[in-house]
Amino acid sequence: MKTFKSKIIDNEKVQTDHYVLSFKVPKRVEKVKPGQFFNLKVNELTVPLLRRPFGAHKIEKNKVKILYKIVGRATQILSLKKPGDVLDIIGPLGKGFDLRLPLRPGKKEIAILVAGGHGVAPLYALAHSLKRTRKALFIGARTKAHIVCEKGFRKLGAKVYIATEDGSKGDKGLITKVLTDHIQDNGYKKGTIHIYACGPKPMLKEIAKISAKYKCECQVSLEEYLGCGTGICIGCAIETRSGKKLVCKDGPVFNAGDILW
Repeated sequence: MKTFKSKIIDNEKVQTDHYVLSFKVPKRVEKVKPGQFFNLKVNELTVPLLRRPFGAHKIEKNKVKILYKIVGRATQILSLKKPGDVLDIIGPLGKGFDLRLPLRPGKKEIAILVAGGHGVAPLYALAHSLKRTRKALFIGARTKAHIVCEKGFRKLGAKVYIATEDGSKGDKGLITKVLTDHIQDNGYKKGTIHIYACGPKPMLKEIAKISAKYKCECQVSLEEYLGCGTGICIGCAIETRSGKKLVCKDGPVFNAGDILW
């Protein structure tokens, strides 16, 4: 973990209320891994007081891109930043995805990525790291207006499945139902599915049940409110089979079976 200042390279609006911001990471900062995040100070004022966490959306050597949505004052301020503006940043923080699983190119193993709404942000960086691996992306959202990065995932070779609660795009209903049907219809053998998920806790809880039922390896990236991002405030504690863990420090990526949902 390092604190550094970096000039904004781009801050591009990619969809309604969604932006992709890129900045350089100094050489002295450790290598960024998919699933890790950065804590950004959006201005020099005391309001907003706390930094805001953003997962690495794309990692390109010494450059990182973050995907964010305007949801409050901090992200509104961030959306007004211009190339050349300087950001005060802490990171990379947390534990990312474990990429040591036996995903062998050309074999029957498949990486299944499941995103709930804005959960696509860290999964896009992960998909880049799994370039030669067979993969499928399942995106769930309230409406088609909340579907982000679909084309980007397709360019990475992922087969994309979509579900919206109002039926405006893809299947109508929850993406967990689409995922379950997909696993059943394809008859995957034990040990060939590796699930990576990020999104709302109810969705992740259901995915944990699905992975247990079909005996799949499953890693989940939790979306929690992170006060400090470094483990000092202890405001993001969760219960696991090995006691309390901090999402910001011990996660945000956990083995789904380790969490007491």
